[in-house]
Amino acid sequence: MTLKADLLRPEAYGALRPTRVELVETHVSQVFLLERDVFKIKRPVDLGFLDFTTPERRHAACLAEVTLNARLAPDVYRGVVPVRRDEAGRGSLQGAGPVVDWAVHMRRIPDEHRADVLLARGHLSGAAIDQVARRLARFHADARSDSATASFGSPEAIARNVEENFAQTRGVIEAYAPDEAPEIVRWQTEFLRTNRALFEQRAAAGRVRDGHGDLRLEHVYLEGGGAREPTIIDCIEFNDRFRFADVCADVAFLSMDLEAHGRVDLAERLLARYSRESNDFDLYSLVDFYEAYRAFVRAKVAAMLAADPGVGDDTRQRAWAEARRHFLLALAADRRSLLTPAVVAVGGLIASGKSTIAELLGNEMSAPVVDADRTRKSMVGVDAHHPLHEAAWSGSYDPSFTDRVYAEVMRRAGVVLASGRPVVLDASFRSAAFRRAARELAVAHGVPFRFVECRTEPDVCRRRLAERELTRGVSDGRVAIFDAFRAGFEPVTELSAVEHLVLDTTRPVEENLTLLRAQVATWPAGFFG
Repeated sequence: MTLKADLLRPEAYGALRPTRVELVETHVSQVFLLERDVFKIKRPVDLGFLDFTTPERRHAACLAEVTLNARLAPDVYRGVVPVRRDEAGRGSLQGAGPVVDWAVHMRRIPDEHRADVLLARGHLSGAAIDQVARRLARFHADARSDSATASFGSPEAIARNVEENFAQTRGVIEAYAPDEAPEIVRWQTEFLRTNRALFEQRAAAGRVRDGHGDLRLEHVYLEGGGAREPTIIDCIEFNDRFRFADVCADVAFLSMDLEAHGRVDLAERLLARYSRESNDFDLYSLVDFYEAYRAFVRAKVAAMLAADPGVGDDTRQRAWAEARRHFLLALAADRRSLLTPAVVAVGGLIASGKSTIAELLGNEMSAPVVDADRTRKSMVGVDAHHPLHEAAWSGSYDPSFTDRVYAEVMRRAGVVLASGRPVVLDASFRSAAFRRAARELAVAHGVPFRFVECRTEPDVCRRRLAERELTRGVSDGRVAIFDAFRAGFEPVTELSAVEHLVLDTTRPVEENLTLLRAQVATWPAGFFG
Protein backbone atom coordinates (compact mmCIF):
# COMPACT_ATOMS: atom_id res chain seq x y z
CA MET A 1 0.00 0.00 0.00
CA THR A 2 1.08 3.60 -0.54
CA LEU A 3 1.46 6.11 2.28
CA LYS A 4 -1.69 7.83 1.00
CA ALA A 5 -3.70 4.62 1.28
CA ASP A 6 -2.20 3.91 4.70
CA LEU A 7 -3.32 7.24 6.11
CA LEU A 8 -6.85 6.83 4.81
CA ARG A 9 -7.27 4.09 7.44
CA PRO A 10 -8.88 5.34 10.70
CA GLU A 11 -6.57 2.94 12.56
CA ALA A 12 -3.56 5.06 11.55
CA TYR A 13 -4.56 7.80 13.99
CA GLY A 14 -4.50 5.90 17.29
CA ALA A 15 -6.21 7.60 20.22
CA LEU A 16 -7.96 10.16 17.98
CA ARG A 17 -10.19 7.30 16.82
CA PRO A 18 -11.81 8.92 13.77
CA THR A 19 -14.82 7.17 12.32
CA ARG A 20 -13.75 8.20 8.82
CA VAL A 21 -10.87 9.90 7.00
CA GLU A 22 -11.35 12.09 3.91
CA LEU A 23 -8.61 13.09 1.48
CA VAL A 24 -8.17 16.39 -0.35
CA GLU A 25 -5.28 16.58 -2.82
CA THR A 26 -3.57 19.69 -4.10
CA HIS A 27 -0.54 20.10 -6.34
CA VAL A 28 1.73 20.15 -3.26
CA SER A 29 -0.13 18.41 -0.43
CA GLN A 30 -2.26 15.51 0.67
CA VAL A 31 -4.69 16.67 3.33
CA PHE A 32 -6.32 14.07 5.56
CA LEU A 33 -9.51 15.29 7.20
CA LEU A 34 -10.75 13.73 10.44
CA GLU A 35 -13.81 14.86 12.37
CA ARG A 36 -11.92 17.35 14.56
CA ASP A 37 -8.36 17.22 13.24
CA VAL A 38 -6.45 17.70 10.00
CA PHE A 39 -3.08 16.22 9.01
CA LYS A 40 -1.29 17.64 5.99
CA ILE A 41 1.59 15.88 4.26
CA LYS A 42 3.81 17.49 1.64
CA ARG A 43 3.94 15.59 -1.63
CA PRO A 44 7.51 14.65 -2.74
CA VAL A 45 7.47 16.94 -5.78
CA ASP A 46 9.85 19.42 -7.41
CA LEU A 47 7.88 22.09 -9.25
CA GLY A 48 10.73 24.52 -9.81
CA PHE A 49 9.41 27.09 -7.37
CA LEU A 50 9.39 24.48 -4.56
CA ASP A 51 11.32 21.30 -3.84
CA PHE A 52 9.83 18.75 -1.44
CA THR A 53 11.77 15.77 -2.77
CA THR A 54 13.48 14.82 0.51
CA PRO A 55 12.04 14.17 3.99
CA GLU A 56 14.35 16.85 5.39
CA ARG A 57 12.95 19.49 3.06
CA ARG A 58 9.41 18.42 3.80
CA HIS A 59 10.11 18.59 7.55
CA ALA A 60 11.54 22.10 7.24
CA ALA A 61 8.51 23.20 5.22
CA CYS A 62 6.15 21.77 7.85
CA LEU A 63 7.93 23.65 10.65
CA ALA A 64 7.83 26.88 8.63
CA GLU A 65 4.12 26.39 7.93
CA VAL A 66 3.26 26.12 11.62
CA THR A 67 5.37 29.16 12.57
CA LEU A 68 4.16 31.46 9.81
CA ASN A 69 0.49 30.57 10.09
CA ALA A 70 0.46 31.38 13.80
CA ARG A 71 0.18 35.02 12.68
CA LEU A 72 -3.35 34.73 11.24
CA ALA A 73 -4.52 31.41 12.70
CA PRO A 74 -3.01 31.22 16.21
CA ASP A 75 -5.32 28.50 17.53
CA VAL A 76 -5.38 26.25 14.45
CA TYR A 77 -1.82 24.94 13.94
CA ARG A 78 -0.95 22.43 16.65
CA GLY A 79 2.51 21.39 15.54
CA VAL A 80 4.48 18.99 13.35
CA VAL A 81 4.17 15.25 13.97
CA PRO A 82 6.16 12.31 12.55
CA VAL A 83 4.65 9.80 10.20
CA ARG A 84 6.03 6.41 11.19
CA ARG A 85 6.19 2.95 9.68
CA ASP A 86 4.44 0.47 11.98
CA GLU A 87 5.23 -3.21 12.57
CA ALA A 88 3.09 -4.22 9.59
CA GLY A 89 4.98 -1.81 7.33
CA ARG A 90 2.13 0.69 7.06
CA GLY A 91 2.24 4.45 7.53
CA SER A 92 0.85 5.59 10.88
CA LEU A 93 0.67 8.59 13.19
CA GLN A 94 1.08 6.47 16.29
CA GLY A 95 3.60 4.06 17.73
CA ALA A 96 7.39 4.16 17.80
CA GLY A 97 8.40 2.90 14.37
CA PRO A 98 10.91 4.63 12.10
CA VAL A 99 10.01 8.12 10.83
CA VAL A 100 9.25 8.12 7.11
CA ASP A 101 7.68 11.56 6.72
CA TRP A 102 6.19 14.54 8.55
CA ALA A 103 2.71 16.02 8.87
CA VAL A 104 1.31 19.34 9.98
CA HIS A 105 -1.35 18.79 12.65
CA MET A 106 -4.23 21.28 12.62
CA ARG A 107 -7.55 21.84 14.33
CA ARG A 108 -10.32 21.21 11.84
CA ILE A 109 -12.63 24.17 11.44
CA PRO A 110 -16.12 23.16 10.25
CA ASP A 111 -16.56 23.78 6.53
CA GLU A 112 -19.72 25.76 7.25
CA HIS A 113 -17.49 28.62 8.47
CA ARG A 114 -15.34 28.71 5.32
CA ALA A 115 -15.79 31.81 3.19
CA ASP A 116 -16.34 30.02 -0.11
CA VAL A 117 -18.98 27.79 1.48
CA LEU A 118 -20.69 30.80 3.05
CA LEU A 119 -20.64 32.54 -0.32
CA ALA A 120 -22.16 29.54 -2.11
CA ARG A 121 -24.97 29.49 0.44
CA GLY A 122 -25.60 33.23 0.13
CA HIS A 123 -24.36 33.92 3.66
CA LEU A 124 -21.14 35.87 3.02
CA SER A 125 -22.17 39.40 3.93
CA GLY A 126 -20.62 42.75 3.22
CA ALA A 127 -20.06 43.13 6.96
CA ALA A 128 -18.00 39.91 6.94
CA ILE A 129 -15.90 41.24 4.06
CA ASP A 130 -15.31 44.43 6.08
CA GLN A 131 -14.15 42.31 9.00
CA VAL A 132 -11.67 40.43 6.79
CA ALA A 133 -10.37 43.71 5.34
CA ARG A 134 -9.76 45.15 8.80
CA ARG A 135 -7.96 41.96 9.87
CA LEU A 136 -5.72 42.07 6.82
CA ALA A 137 -4.94 45.76 7.30
CA ARG A 138 -3.79 45.11 10.88
CA PHE A 139 -1.84 42.03 9.81
CA HIS A 140 0.01 43.92 7.10
CA ALA A 141 0.70 46.87 9.42
CA ASP A 142 2.47 44.51 11.83
CA ALA A 143 4.21 42.38 9.19
CA ARG A 144 7.92 42.49 8.53
CA SER A 145 9.00 45.32 6.25
CA ASP A 146 12.71 45.98 5.63
CA SER A 147 15.23 46.22 2.83
CA ALA A 148 15.12 42.45 2.30
CA THR A 149 11.35 42.35 1.84
CA ALA A 150 11.41 45.56 -0.22
CA SER A 151 13.73 43.93 -2.76
CA PHE A 152 10.95 41.51 -3.69
CA GLY A 153 8.79 44.46 -4.76
CA SER A 154 11.29 45.77 -7.30
CA PRO A 155 10.24 45.76 -10.96
CA GLU A 156 12.97 43.19 -11.66
CA ALA A 157 11.73 40.80 -8.95
CA ILE A 158 8.13 41.08 -10.10
CA ALA A 159 9.17 40.61 -13.74
CA ARG A 160 11.00 37.44 -12.72
CA ASN A 161 7.82 36.02 -11.16
CA VAL A 162 5.70 37.01 -14.16
CA GLU A 163 8.16 35.59 -16.69
CA GLU A 164 8.40 32.38 -14.66
CA ASN A 165 4.61 32.04 -14.89
CA PHE A 166 4.79 32.40 -18.65
CA ALA A 167 7.68 29.93 -18.96
CA GLN A 168 5.96 27.31 -16.81
CA THR A 169 2.76 27.51 -18.86
CA ARG A 170 4.32 27.71 -22.32
CA GLY A 171 2.76 25.05 -24.48
CA VAL A 172 0.06 24.56 -21.81
CA ILE A 173 -1.93 27.79 -21.73
CA GLU A 174 -2.86 27.34 -25.41
CA ALA A 175 -4.98 24.33 -24.48
CA TYR A 176 -7.06 26.48 -22.13
CA ALA A 177 -7.13 29.88 -23.83
CA PRO A 178 -5.77 29.47 -27.37
CA ASP A 179 -7.05 32.79 -28.72
CA GLU A 180 -6.48 34.85 -25.59
CA ALA A 181 -3.02 33.62 -24.50
CA PRO A 182 -0.96 36.20 -26.45
CA GLU A 183 -3.03 39.10 -25.13
CA ILE A 184 -2.68 37.91 -21.51
CA VAL A 185 1.10 37.80 -21.87
CA ARG A 186 1.25 41.12 -23.75
CA TRP A 187 -0.83 43.05 -21.20
CA GLN A 188 1.10 41.96 -18.12
CA THR A 189 4.46 42.50 -19.84
CA GLU A 190 3.47 45.96 -21.09
CA PHE A 191 2.13 47.03 -17.69
CA LEU A 192 5.41 46.09 -16.04
CA ARG A 193 7.42 47.94 -18.68
CA THR A 194 5.46 51.19 -18.48
CA ASN A 195 4.89 51.35 -14.71
CA ARG A 196 8.32 50.75 -13.21
CA ALA A 197 8.08 53.91 -11.13
CA LEU A 198 4.87 52.74 -9.44
CA PHE A 199 6.47 49.52 -8.23
CA GLU A 200 9.56 51.39 -7.03
CA GLN A 201 7.44 53.92 -5.14
CA ARG A 202 5.49 51.16 -3.41
CA ALA A 203 8.68 49.44 -2.26
CA ALA A 204 10.17 52.73 -1.05
CA ALA A 205 6.97 53.50 0.90
CA GLY A 206 7.21 50.25 2.86
CA ARG A 207 4.25 48.59 1.16
CA VAL A 208 6.19 45.39 0.44
CA ARG A 209 5.71 43.09 3.44
CA ASP A 210 6.01 39.53 4.67
CA GLY A 211 2.41 38.71 3.87
CA HIS A 212 0.28 35.63 3.28
CA GLY A 213 0.85 34.85 -0.39
CA ASP A 214 -2.16 32.62 -0.98
CA LEU A 215 -5.19 34.60 0.15
CA ARG A 216 -8.27 32.89 -1.23
CA LEU A 217 -11.76 32.24 0.03
CA GLU A 218 -11.14 28.63 1.00
CA HIS A 219 -8.42 29.78 3.39
CA VAL A 220 -10.66 32.29 5.21
CA TYR A 221 -12.89 31.16 8.08
CA LEU A 222 -15.53 33.22 9.85
CA GLU A 223 -16.45 31.60 13.15
CA GLY A 224 -18.73 32.88 15.87
CA GLY A 225 -21.11 34.80 13.63
CA GLY A 226 -18.77 37.78 13.45
CA ALA A 227 -17.93 37.77 17.16
CA ARG A 228 -14.47 36.34 16.46
CA GLU A 229 -11.61 37.62 14.37
CA PRO A 230 -11.46 35.97 10.95
CA THR A 231 -9.09 33.01 10.87
CA ILE A 232 -6.89 32.76 7.77
CA ILE A 233 -4.84 29.61 7.14
CA ASP A 234 -2.38 28.18 4.62
CA CYS A 235 0.02 31.02 3.90
CA ILE A 236 2.94 30.31 1.56
CA GLU A 237 5.78 28.73 3.53
CA PHE A 238 7.92 27.13 0.82
CA ASN A 239 9.28 30.20 -0.98
CA ASP A 240 9.82 33.66 0.51
CA ARG A 241 9.53 35.40 -2.84
CA PHE A 242 5.88 34.39 -3.13
CA ARG A 243 5.11 35.69 0.37
CA PHE A 244 7.30 38.81 0.37
CA ALA A 245 5.20 41.05 -1.83
CA ASP A 246 3.28 44.27 -2.11
CA VAL A 247 0.30 44.22 0.24
CA CYS A 248 -1.75 45.00 -2.84
CA ALA A 249 -0.70 41.64 -4.32
CA ASP A 250 -1.94 39.93 -1.16
CA VAL A 251 -5.35 41.63 -1.11
CA ALA A 252 -5.71 41.31 -4.88
CA PHE A 253 -5.56 37.52 -4.55
CA LEU A 254 -8.70 37.57 -2.42
CA SER A 255 -10.50 40.19 -4.51
CA MET A 256 -9.68 38.16 -7.63
CA ASP A 257 -11.10 35.04 -5.99
CA LEU A 258 -14.33 36.86 -5.15
CA GLU A 259 -14.58 37.91 -8.80
CA ALA A 260 -13.94 34.32 -9.90
CA HIS A 261 -16.93 33.34 -7.75
CA GLY A 262 -19.10 35.95 -9.48
CA ARG A 263 -19.13 38.57 -6.72
CA VAL A 264 -17.51 41.68 -8.16
CA ASP A 265 -19.43 43.77 -5.64
CA LEU A 266 -17.78 42.01 -2.69
CA ALA A 267 -14.39 42.11 -4.43
CA GLU A 268 -14.65 45.88 -4.78
CA ARG A 269 -15.94 46.23 -1.23
CA LEU A 270 -12.90 44.35 0.06
CA LEU A 271 -10.57 46.73 -1.77
CA ALA A 272 -12.55 49.76 -0.64
CA ARG A 273 -12.53 48.79 3.03
CA TYR A 274 -8.91 47.65 3.03
CA SER A 275 -7.67 50.85 1.35
CA ARG A 276 -9.45 52.94 3.95
CA GLU A 277 -8.32 50.91 6.96
CA SER A 278 -4.71 50.91 5.75
CA ASN A 279 -4.65 54.46 4.33
CA ASP A 280 -3.46 52.88 1.11
CA PHE A 281 -5.52 54.25 -1.74
CA ASP A 282 -2.47 54.10 -4.00
CA LEU A 283 -3.05 50.36 -4.29
CA TYR A 284 -5.70 51.20 -6.90
CA SER A 285 -2.93 52.07 -9.34
CA LEU A 286 -1.73 48.46 -9.30
CA VAL A 287 -4.65 46.30 -8.23
CA ASP A 288 -5.80 45.35 -11.74
CA PHE A 289 -2.29 44.15 -12.59
CA TYR A 290 -2.02 42.13 -9.41
CA GLU A 291 -5.46 40.60 -9.89
CA ALA A 292 -4.35 39.47 -13.36
CA TYR A 293 -1.09 38.13 -11.95
CA ARG A 294 -2.88 36.21 -9.18
CA ALA A 295 -5.43 34.79 -11.61
CA PHE A 296 -2.59 33.55 -13.80
CA VAL A 297 -0.92 31.89 -10.80
CA ARG A 298 -4.16 30.10 -9.91
CA ALA A 299 -4.53 28.99 -13.53
CA LYS A 300 -0.95 27.70 -13.62
CA VAL A 301 -1.37 25.70 -10.42
CA ALA A 302 -4.69 24.25 -11.59
CA ALA A 303 -3.13 23.27 -14.92
CA MET A 304 -0.34 21.45 -13.07
CA LEU A 305 -2.91 19.54 -11.04
CA ALA A 306 -4.94 18.73 -14.15
CA ALA A 307 -1.84 17.14 -15.71
CA ASP A 308 -0.87 15.16 -12.58
CA PRO A 309 -1.40 11.41 -13.08
CA GLY A 310 -1.17 10.86 -9.33
CA VAL A 311 -4.57 12.41 -8.56
CA GLY A 312 -8.06 11.14 -9.28
CA ASP A 313 -10.06 11.80 -12.44
CA ASP A 314 -12.57 14.02 -10.64
CA THR A 315 -9.76 16.18 -9.26
CA ARG A 316 -8.18 16.52 -12.70
CA GLN A 317 -11.47 17.50 -14.34
CA ARG A 318 -12.18 20.16 -11.71
CA ALA A 319 -8.64 21.46 -12.08
CA TRP A 320 -9.01 21.72 -15.88
CA ALA A 321 -12.16 23.83 -15.53
CA GLU A 322 -10.50 26.02 -12.89
CA ALA A 323 -7.43 26.60 -15.07
CA ARG A 324 -9.57 27.69 -18.01
CA ARG A 325 -11.63 30.05 -15.83
CA HIS A 326 -8.59 31.70 -14.27
CA PHE A 327 -6.64 32.12 -17.50
CA LEU A 328 -9.62 34.06 -18.85
CA LEU A 329 -9.92 36.01 -15.61
CA ALA A 330 -6.28 37.06 -15.97
CA LEU A 331 -7.28 38.78 -19.18
CA ALA A 332 -10.49 40.26 -17.76
CA ALA A 333 -8.57 42.12 -15.04
CA ASP A 334 -7.77 44.81 -17.61
CA ARG A 335 -11.47 45.51 -18.16
CA ARG A 336 -13.21 48.46 -16.54
CA SER A 337 -15.49 48.21 -13.51
CA LEU A 338 -19.13 47.26 -14.09
CA LEU A 339 -20.17 50.28 -12.03
CA THR A 340 -19.94 53.72 -13.64
CA PRO A 341 -17.14 55.78 -12.07
CA ALA A 342 -18.22 59.00 -10.37
CA VAL A 343 -17.21 61.45 -7.66
CA VAL A 344 -19.72 61.71 -4.82
CA ALA A 345 -18.69 64.29 -2.24
CA VAL A 346 -20.59 64.15 1.06
CA GLY A 347 -20.37 67.22 3.30
CA GLY A 348 -22.09 69.33 5.90
CA LEU A 349 -21.67 70.60 9.44
CA ILE A 350 -19.86 68.44 11.98
CA ALA A 351 -22.29 65.86 13.41
CA SER A 352 -24.70 66.45 10.51
CA GLY A 353 -24.51 62.73 9.67
CA LYS A 354 -22.22 63.07 6.67
CA SER A 355 -19.89 60.19 7.63
CA THR A 356 -22.86 57.87 8.12
CA ILE A 357 -24.21 58.78 4.69
CA ALA A 358 -20.76 58.44 3.09
CA GLU A 359 -20.40 54.99 4.64
CA LEU A 360 -23.80 53.90 3.33
CA LEU A 361 -22.98 55.20 -0.14
CA GLY A 362 -19.63 53.46 -0.13
CA ASN A 363 -21.34 50.19 0.68
CA GLU A 364 -24.03 50.70 -1.96
CA MET A 365 -21.40 51.45 -4.61
CA SER A 366 -18.64 49.13 -3.32
CA ALA A 367 -16.56 52.28 -3.57
CA PRO A 368 -13.72 53.50 -1.35
CA VAL A 369 -14.53 56.34 1.03
CA VAL A 370 -11.71 58.88 1.22
CA ASP A 371 -12.37 60.90 4.36
CA ALA A 372 -10.65 64.03 5.59
CA ASP A 373 -10.42 62.87 9.21
CA ARG A 374 -8.38 59.74 8.47
CA THR A 375 -6.35 61.58 5.85
CA ARG A 376 -5.47 64.34 8.30
CA LYS A 377 -4.39 61.88 10.98
CA SER A 378 -2.30 59.84 8.59
CA MET A 379 -0.53 63.05 7.54
CA VAL A 380 0.11 63.96 11.18
CA GLY A 381 1.34 60.43 11.85
CA VAL A 382 -1.19 59.29 14.44
CA ASP A 383 -3.74 56.47 14.57
CA ALA A 384 -7.17 57.17 13.08
CA HIS A 385 -8.76 57.03 16.54
CA HIS A 386 -6.19 59.29 18.20
CA PRO A 387 -7.90 62.57 19.22
CA LEU A 388 -6.59 65.87 17.88
CA HIS A 389 -8.47 68.18 20.22
CA GLU A 390 -7.32 71.63 19.28
CA ALA A 391 -9.05 74.98 19.11
CA ALA A 392 -11.03 75.76 15.97
CA TRP A 393 -8.80 76.68 12.99
CA SER A 394 -5.54 75.94 14.86
CA GLY A 395 -2.87 73.24 15.00
CA SER A 396 -3.76 70.33 12.75
CA TYR A 397 -6.88 72.28 11.77
CA ASP A 398 -4.97 75.40 10.77
CA PRO A 399 -6.36 76.63 7.40
CA SER A 400 -3.07 76.09 5.57
CA PHE A 401 -2.80 72.51 6.85
CA THR A 402 -6.46 71.91 6.02
CA ASP A 403 -5.71 72.98 2.45
CA ARG A 404 -3.02 70.30 2.35
CA VAL A 405 -5.47 67.72 3.74
CA TYR A 406 -8.02 68.45 1.01
CA ALA A 407 -5.29 68.31 -1.62
CA GLU A 408 -4.33 64.84 -0.37
CA VAL A 409 -7.97 63.75 -0.33
CA MET A 410 -8.24 64.79 -3.99
CA ARG A 411 -4.96 63.07 -4.87
CA ARG A 412 -6.11 59.78 -3.32
CA ALA A 413 -9.47 60.04 -5.02
CA GLY A 414 -7.73 60.68 -8.33
CA VAL A 415 -5.83 57.41 -8.06
CA VAL A 416 -9.13 55.56 -7.55
CA LEU A 417 -10.77 57.33 -10.50
CA ALA A 418 -7.79 56.58 -12.76
CA SER A 419 -8.46 52.87 -12.17
CA GLY A 420 -11.98 53.33 -13.57
CA ARG A 421 -13.81 53.09 -10.25
CA PRO A 422 -16.18 55.42 -8.36
CA VAL A 423 -15.08 57.20 -5.20
CA VAL A 424 -16.88 58.77 -2.23
CA LEU A 425 -15.38 61.79 -0.45
CA ASP A 426 -16.22 62.42 3.20
CA ALA A 427 -15.36 65.89 4.47
CA SER A 428 -17.19 68.98 5.65
CA PHE A 429 -16.62 70.80 2.33
CA ARG A 430 -17.36 73.96 4.27
CA SER A 431 -15.98 76.28 1.60
CA ALA A 432 -16.97 76.77 -2.02
CA ALA A 433 -13.30 76.35 -2.94
CA PHE A 434 -13.18 72.83 -1.50
CA ARG A 435 -16.39 71.90 -3.30
CA ARG A 436 -15.08 73.29 -6.58
CA ALA A 437 -11.93 71.20 -6.18
CA ALA A 438 -14.04 68.04 -5.91
CA ARG A 439 -16.07 69.02 -8.94
CA GLU A 440 -12.93 69.84 -10.95
CA LEU A 441 -11.56 66.40 -10.09
CA ALA A 442 -14.66 64.80 -11.60
CA VAL A 443 -14.43 67.01 -14.71
CA ALA A 444 -10.74 66.13 -15.16
CA HIS A 445 -11.63 62.43 -15.22
CA GLY A 446 -14.75 62.88 -17.31
CA VAL A 447 -17.09 61.40 -14.71
CA PRO A 448 -20.34 62.59 -13.06
CA PHE A 449 -20.19 64.72 -9.89
CA ARG A 450 -22.66 64.96 -7.02
CA PHE A 451 -22.38 66.95 -3.82
CA VAL A 452 -24.55 65.49 -1.07
CA GLU A 453 -25.11 68.06 1.66
CA CYS A 454 -26.22 66.61 4.99
CA ARG A 455 -28.39 68.94 7.06
CA THR A 456 -30.09 68.83 10.44
CA GLU A 457 -30.99 71.27 13.20
CA PRO A 458 -28.04 72.72 15.17
CA ASP A 459 -29.42 71.34 18.45
CA VAL A 460 -29.41 67.86 16.94
CA CYS A 461 -25.76 68.30 15.99
CA ARG A 462 -24.90 69.48 19.50
CA ARG A 463 -26.68 66.49 21.03
CA ARG A 464 -24.84 64.09 18.72
CA LEU A 465 -21.53 65.72 19.56
CA ALA A 466 -22.19 65.41 23.28
CA GLU A 467 -22.95 61.71 22.84
CA ARG A 468 -19.87 61.23 20.64
CA GLU A 469 -17.57 62.63 23.31
CA LEU A 470 -18.39 59.57 25.43
CA THR A 471 -16.86 57.25 22.83
CA ARG A 472 -13.57 57.01 20.94
CA GLY A 473 -14.10 57.68 17.25
CA VAL A 474 -12.28 59.00 14.21
CA SER A 475 -13.88 62.47 14.13
CA ASP A 476 -12.50 65.27 16.29
CA GLY A 477 -15.74 67.25 16.15
CA ARG A 478 -17.03 68.33 19.57
CA VAL A 479 -19.45 70.80 21.10
CA ALA A 480 -16.73 73.33 21.99
CA ILE A 481 -15.94 74.09 18.34
CA PHE A 482 -19.39 73.62 16.82
CA ASP A 483 -20.53 77.28 16.78
CA ALA A 484 -17.26 78.50 15.24
CA PHE A 485 -17.47 75.79 12.60
CA ARG A 486 -21.10 76.57 11.83
CA ALA A 487 -20.33 80.27 11.44
CA GLY A 488 -17.58 79.48 8.94
CA PHE A 489 -19.65 77.18 6.72
CA GLU A 490 -20.25 78.79 3.31
CA PRO A 491 -23.73 78.16 1.85
CA VAL A 492 -23.80 76.11 -1.36
CA THR A 493 -24.62 78.55 -4.17
CA GLU A 494 -22.02 77.61 -6.78
CA LEU A 495 -23.49 74.24 -7.82
CA SER A 496 -26.44 73.45 -10.07
CA ALA A 497 -29.53 71.69 -8.73
CA VAL A 498 -28.51 68.57 -10.65
CA GLU A 499 -25.18 68.39 -8.83
CA HIS A 500 -26.41 69.38 -5.37
CA LEU A 501 -28.54 67.00 -3.29
CA VAL A 502 -29.71 67.98 0.21
CA LEU A 503 -30.48 65.27 2.76
CA ASP A 504 -32.23 65.71 6.10
CA THR A 505 -30.36 63.17 8.22
CA THR A 506 -33.09 63.04 10.85
CA ARG A 507 -35.21 61.18 8.30
CA PRO A 508 -35.16 57.35 8.21
CA VAL A 509 -32.05 55.92 6.59
CA GLU A 510 -34.04 53.99 3.98
CA GLU A 511 -35.74 57.19 2.79
CA ASN A 512 -32.38 58.87 2.29
CA LEU A 513 -31.00 55.79 0.55
CA THR A 514 -33.92 55.86 -1.87
CA LEU A 515 -33.10 59.49 -2.71
CA LEU A 516 -29.42 58.65 -3.15
CA ARG A 517 -30.09 55.66 -5.40
CA ALA A 518 -32.08 57.91 -7.70
CA GLN A 519 -29.12 60.29 -8.03
CA VAL A 520 -26.07 58.00 -7.91
CA ALA A 521 -25.23 54.78 -9.78
CA THR A 522 -25.28 51.87 -7.31
CA TRP A 523 -25.45 48.10 -7.71
CA PRO A 524 -29.02 47.22 -8.82
CA ALA A 525 -31.03 45.29 -6.23
CA GLY A 526 -30.80 41.56 -6.90
CA PHE A 527 -27.95 41.97 -9.43
CA PHE A 528 -25.92 39.28 -7.68
CA GLY A 529 -28.83 37.01 -6.85
